[in-house]
Amino acid sequence: MCNSSSMAQFLLLALADRRELQLLHFWLFLGISLAALLGNGLILSAVACDHHLHTPRDFFLLHLSLTDLGCICTTVPKAMHNSLWDTTTISYMGCAAQSFFFLFFMSAEFSLLTIMCYDRYVAICKPLHYGTLLGSRACAHMAAAAWATGFLNALLHTANTFSLPLYQGNALGQFFCEIPHILKLSCSKPGYPREIWLLILSCSLGFGCFIFIVFSYVQIFRAVLRIPSEQGRYKAFSTCLPHLAVVFLFIYITLFFAHLKPPSISSLSLDLALSVLYSVVPPALNPLIYSLRNQELKDAIRKMMTGCFSEVI
Repeated sequence: MCNSSSMAQFLLLALADRRELQLLHFWLFLGISLAALLGNGLILSAVACDHHLHTPRDFFLLHLSLTDLGCICTTVPKAMHNSLWDTTTISYMGCAAQSFFFLFFMSAEFSLLTIMCYDRYVAICKPLHYGTLLGSRACAHMAAAAWATGFLNALLHTANTFSLPLYQGNALGQFFCEIPHILKLSCSKPGYPREIWLLILSCSLGFGCFIFIVFSYVQIFRAVLRIPSEQGRYKAFSTCLPHLAVVFLFIYITLFFAHLKPPSISSLSLDLALSVLYSVVPPALNPLIYSLRNQELKDAIRKMMTGCFSEVI
């Protein structure tokens, strides 16, 4: 029996037992993290430097890149360290910090993805009101609200979770510190029901965002199908489908299935694969997905990289 006040460290889930596979995971995570840093760094630089990209869509994309960088820098470095040095330990304070920052960036990303859906809805369904509804001040307020919501959500969950007594040891069934896995180490004490209610509130907010996104895209697709030009329909779909893929495939489906799937189909390899899909893969793929159909962004990145190479030469 142990509690949070006396616990010095947690044991994370090992990515592999064999040394060769541990090194393979290290190089795989290194490649993914470098891809995420490069892709999101290019988007940040292009949006910040090119005045043609100072639109609401690109403004929110810049903030999404910041959350992606935060997520990848929160989870991957410690996993790489443990794989390289064949260890699974993380300090108590390190686990608390990792839990806070991961939940902070993920919560902010949920809010930003919902706001980006609203941006597409206004652009396609209410184009005449776009400048009014999504002015610079409105965009700044929505982005600030997304970050503030993420911070408050992470602070409440982390503070309450790490105040609970832990009676089930210190081994986490995850390769990084995550609130649901830490709760499994606790038991039904006064703070535990409070955390359950916080989780229910967070899930309800996430489900509310999901309903809003579904409703918005129903309206968007109805409006797109009424466009007489085939080229116009193609352009509209090309700006919406990448966002839809990120929201449903990499966020909602994998995240909710990972935590709400029946115990009968749970396995170590499946849980590990799902956690990688929603915590590590999106930050690396988001820059590619969002820039693939954004010709202005691709031109800005190409121009920026050409200028850098010219200066070097």
